Amino acid sequence: MADSKVPDWVTAELFEDVLKSTVEGFSKVRSFRAESGSAAGDNYATIMLRVKIEVELQDGTSKQVSYMLKLPHQLEVYQEMMRHTNIFEIERTMYNAVVPEMEALYKAAGVQVTFGAKSYELKNARSEYIALEDLCPKGFKNANRLEGLDQAHTERVLRKLAQWHAATAVRVATKGQYPEIVLKGFFQEENKPMINEMMNGMGEIFLKCCATYDGNEAYIDKVRALKPLVIDEMFKLAEVDPTDFNVLNHGDSWSNNIMFQYDEFGNIKEVYMVDYQVAKYGSVAQDLFYFLISSTKLEDKLSKFDYYIKVYHDNLVEHLRILKYSKPLPSLRDIHKELFKYGLLAYSVATGVMAAVLVDPTESASFENFISDSPEGVDFQMQMYNNPRYRKHIQVILPWLLNRGVLDIN
Repeated sequence: MADSKVPDWVTAELFEDVLKSTVEGFSKVRSFRAESGSAAGDNYATIMLRVKIEVELQDGTSKQVSYMLKLPHQLEVYQEMMRHTNIFEIERTMYNAVVPEMEALYKAAGVQVTFGAKSYELKNARSEYIALEDLCPKGFKNANRLEGLDQAHTERVLRKLAQWHAATAVRVATKGQYPEIVLKGFFQEENKPMINEMMNGMGEIFLKCCATYDGNEAYIDKVRALKPLVIDEMFKLAEVDPTDFNVLNHGDSWSNNIMFQYDEFGNIKEVYMVDYQVAKYGSVAQDLFYFLISSTKLEDKLSKFDYYIKVYHDNLVEHLRILKYSKPLPSLRDIHKELFKYGLLAYSVATGVMAAVLVDPTESASFENFISDSPEGVDFQMQMYNNPRYRKHIQVILPWLLNRGVLDIN
């Protein structure tokens, strides 16, 4: 049995080899069901399916197992995007090569660090796919994206990001650069027209809403002047500066790509990152702005920003030392300098991904509406930029960015 989003080739046979290799005493499949694995507004970039299988074991007993299957949208605009940047190939490279290598670096240093779910190969899949263990049975779940992460959750995520960044920096220092496929993310020159086209309509709608935000008189002219230049400026910032402290950024580090496991008292036991589709080599400012601006609680977002950077830096230095990083350690001041230098990334996150994070989970929260200039798309984008929750966040962030000089383009 399956719901309407499930392609007809997603069957029990597809998972036979995985079941044989991962389920001890596997005999046969008793029942198979694939269903939607994420709620509206929780996942834009792909179709997520949860595959539930009841298996019979050799001793006659049965066992429930489940997997997550990620598939591409069939929309023409999405297929076009896939032709420009193969996010599935990137993510498979990350899961099959990069993530295990990072975990092995820590193991060799005598420290157990796990970054995410196990991934599996499926024979006879008829489209691009990513197959992963389902983390829910292990008690992993997302925090509430609409409320934002509190200090305890934020500190744990920053520790995990620091562990990841430290390992990727050590890898480059010892073995040289990563394969080309995982280095650039979306920022390849041939993608610029597509990105411009996707972002133009949203930029117009943001500008329209911006003119209604409390206190906009202080920054609206700068926001208006920035609009035609912002993509070009972002591409400039995507160039890697060898004088920065550079790492392989996760690239999409918002709260729904972070899974938390809790103990029986509700304390955080473990943090995993998922969705390694848009990894990007460069300054740590990318992941830091992406995460802190998009996914933290409103009351902490700016008041604790500098404190959170120190938490990150303390963890970064600790793990660079554990992994015996051979180059000079970045100072806290170095990290802050990069945050000023790449400040426009904070603006990009606040006017892009943060709006998607804070929008209500309605059926209109879809990839199509996120980028479309159809009446439904325009309506959804108005909801993103105009809902009371987003307004509260953006009305404190824009003055903060203004005061940091981010809205001044040279």
